[in-house]
Amino acid sequence: MTQDIVEKIGKLKEERDAVILAHNYQPAEIQDIADFCGDSLGLSVKAAETDAKVIVFCGVTFMAETAAILSPEKTVLLPDKLAGCPMADMITAEQLGDLKRQHPDALVVCYVNSPAEVKAESDYCCTSANAVELIGALPSDKKIIFVPDRYLGSHVKNKTGRDIILWPGYCPTHVLITEDQIAEARREHPGAVLMVHPECTEPVRSAADQILSTGQMLKFARTSDAAGFIVGTEIGIIHTLKKQNPQKEFFAVTDRAVCPNMKLITLEKVAWSLEDMQYKVTIPTETAAKARKALDRMLEVLPPK
Repeated sequence: MTQDIVEKIGKLKEERDAVILAHNYQPAEIQDIADFCGDSLGLSVKAAETDAKVIVFCGVTFMAETAAILSPEKTVLLPDKLAGCPMADMITAEQLGDLKRQHPDALVVCYVNSPAEVKAESDYCCTSANAVELIGALPSDKKIIFVPDRYLGSHVKNKTGRDIILWPGYCPTHVLITEDQIAEARREHPGAVLMVHPECTEPVRSAADQILSTGQMLKFARTSDAAGFIVGTEIGIIHTLKKQNPQKEFFAVTDRAVCPNMKLITLEKVAWSLEDMQYKVTIPTETAAKARKALDRMLEVLPPK
């Protein structure tokens, strides 16, 4: 049955001139049928570079929105319209507007994990991979408003020493990872390198050997001489880590680190999405143009390497 659905997806993809993108946290079977796997912004950039007319984004809403912003001439589909991001939903454009009025001289940096309307109200976007470098490169006399993730923001603050105003948002999945679980994982896997995501809490980050985005974790695991890795992020990434490094071992800090929204998309939903061209992600032209400026400013400060 599964193979039948995979073959159907392949045929529909060809008929629709589509490309399938899958975030590193997606279920294994979704990652396996994707044309590209990766982190949210990297996938959107990759989609913009293809000639495909249709982008099927297997991720969550803000990721599909970013793809739509960067590829306005293409049709972007999200196979499950309920696949949102709780952290992204913790900040609205209105709330950010209020904060900007309280700090009129501050620059606004928003994590890419935010709604299009929030990006449109921001000066710069950033990713978990480039947040430290980006904010470190901004004028040193400027305060920074950072939204929505308080933990990524505090990580940047610690690394740069900048005056950063934090919004109290967070990733519900990453805060499930605790110091006690880290200690237990270290006891069970002595000698393994501990990698954690910067969305984790400060005590967890302090205990880590490496603080890395998902893309950075994949690169580090490929290039490191270590034979074993303890992984402190959403467990979906372990599928790709094992595929890319079959000779190495990977252990989740906790099996509870699961994002339920990232697991909503199934093979059947991908097939239905291509068959019925649903669910289309559209962003008002003015909002998309403003949000694009924040993304472009990020790339001006930190051009792709």
